[in-house]
Amino acid sequence: MERKKYECTALPKGWVREEIIRRTGLAAGKVDVCYYSPNGKKFKSKPQLSRYLGETLDLSTFDFRTGKVNNMLLRKNKKQRTQYDYSRGARSDSSLVPPIRQTASIFKQPVTVVKTQESRVKQDFKHGHQEKPKQLFWEKRLEGRRACDPSGIELSALELPKGVAGVGPGIAPDTVLQSVATALHLTSAPILGQSAPKNGLQTNPGAYLNPDQPLIHAITIGEDDIKLQEERVLEARQKLQEALKLYF
Repeated sequence: MERKKYECTALPKGWVREEIIRRTGLAAGKVDVCYYSPNGKKFKSKPQLSRYLGETLDLSTFDFRTGKVNNMLLRKNKKQRTQYDYSRGARSDSSLVPPIRQTASIFKQPVTVVKTQESRVKQDFKHGHQEKPKQLFWEKRLEGRRACDPSGIELSALELPKGVAGVGPGIAPDTVLQSVATALHLTSAPILGQSAPKNGLQTNPGAYLNPDQPLIHAITIGEDDIKLQEERVLEARQKLQEALKLYF
């Protein structure tokens, strides 16, 4: 076999093209072509060369056998991508005439574009952290689970106050309390409950539920409720004060 190496001017500087001419056997006279990168890596086919160069160089017009840029391949390429010929120092694009705007002759008079509203979909994704959607009825996964004291004994179940009713299919009192506790810890907004009417889910599958509010019906607090709560607070403070006197 006879080997000949040349510098490949169609590729970046440092690339070498090698021709291997077979002198004996049935394939006598056949020429095999391969390429060597500047760091000595060998490539025997154009797909290997394309995978190695990746996005840095477009080889759609590169002739692997001759090691030159073929303008005929450029015409057949549907995407019309440009191949840089390092031997000429310029692009091998056969036409440098800018394309004609075909829609320019449609309008007989100047056109003014009026936008009635702005789309903020793309801007929302570009700027700021996107809040994850909240899953409805996720507290149902905690049904049947209760807190335990340090000795491992489960605490007794809490009872719902009068006027507090759960919203949703099969919502147990424990689930309602877990939903209220979650809303108190995770949101700073006032707890108003759901605005959906009672039995709304059973009669209207499309009833709206606010994921930021607990799974309870809307509660109306009157003056009597406020006075009762104030009395409870005063009573609790008096008991605490008496306990502190006994302690100290």
